[in-house]
Amino acid sequence: MPEPHPLVEAITPLIERLNAELVAPGDAAEDDIPLLWKGKPVVAVRLTPKPVDGVQGLLAEVAGELGGPLNSLSRTDKQQAVLLLEARGAFEYRKSAEIVAEALGVTRFTVYNYLNRSR
Repeated sequence: MPEPHPLVEAITPLIERLNAELVAPGDAAEDDIPLLWKGKPVVAVRLTPKPVDGVQGLLAEVAGELGGPLNSLSRTDKQQAVLLLEARGAFEYRKSAEIVAEALGVTRFTVYNYLNRSR
């Protein structure tokens, strides 16, 4: 973990939301993104690659965590599933809202309502 620094403190919530990782400049790999403060490297950001299985893989992950098929979950659990999927980047994929809605057994409009309610 990098040393405490105002830049690190400021970006930590964003890094967590992106499911990324902060690494010390000396540990940075070629693909990592160095962040500079007054021209000197303070930290590097390591982005987590998107799952190969895309939305379907994320749906399977969340179904396993919530204990069963997504379409048989309670309304509250479906809302939780949408929040988990959003946190993992599922809605960055093309046509993801339709895919998630079908898996949950709800309409696309309902998925958007769940997303809006959480914001």
